[in-house]
Amino acid sequence: MGITKQRAYGPLRYDVTVVVDAHTIVNHKTSSGSEHGAGPYVVIMKKIAILQSNYIPWKGYFDLINSVDVFVLYDDMQYTRRDWRNRNKVKGPGGLKWLSIPVEVKGKYLQRINETRISDSSWAANHWQTLRGFYARAPHFRDYADALEALYQQAGTLELLSEINHLFITAINRWLGITTTIQWSSDYQLVDGKSERLLGICKDSEATHYLSGPAAKDYLDADLFTASGIEVEWMDYSGYPEYLQGHGDFEHGVTVLDLLFQCGSDAPAKMKSFA
Repeated sequence: MGITKQRAYGPLRYDVTVVVDAHTIVNHKTSSGSEHGAGPYVVIMKKIAILQSNYIPWKGYFDLINSVDVFVLYDDMQYTRRDWRNRNKVKGPGGLKWLSIPVEVKGKYLQRINETRISDSSWAANHWQTLRGFYARAPHFRDYADALEALYQQAGTLELLSEINHLFITAINRWLGITTTIQWSSDYQLVDGKSERLLGICKDSEATHYLSGPAAKDYLDADLFTASGIEVEWMDYSGYPEYLQGHGDFEHGVTVLDLLFQCGSDAPAKMKSFA
């Protein structure tokens, strides 16, 4: 409980803040001489994160999703080559391997992520074969094999990278028990400016807190958020526990599918947001 004393043209007033849980704050106001008397009012905390979609992302991506009430896929941003948008790492007997979705990039230097199209539909069958070859002997591969194969069959029919990423992200959310609302940045009225655009999404969604990845510290104007009454928080990706992974030295920066195949329903215990 915190008590803030304020005096503004009248009797001393006390604002008593009681934190009920992570998302609800009850403020009790008392004012001597007030004809309305004391009474509680409720402030609902709403936390949001905004990030580009990635292909079968690593566990930290899903910890970020699980840490907020609303997760906005920021696919109005420019597509970046040799990044995580269309590829990720898996780990097998031969070590680390990139799984990359082939996309149309020639002459499309300014295309947005949600405009990026697939150039060869055979990628889906190839990726599924690689995953099955690498993880068939993993303790929990069979727990997800049928559902994952069906996802790859569906993904092979999709033409846009954003649609494919969304398909896998929402499915993996279900497997991990994540219930965060997923939205698109295109659902919002976007303004110019890196920080201004992110702030605009936060304000339009009526967020009270913005959770950002640490890389944004280089450019995000946190004071701009503070001035609008939105608190900026930074995600911490350090201190992840290891699990029995196999095939050499442990590697954290692989797809979360690696964790699911190795740990199954115990996967959240090896993440940070489920504690």
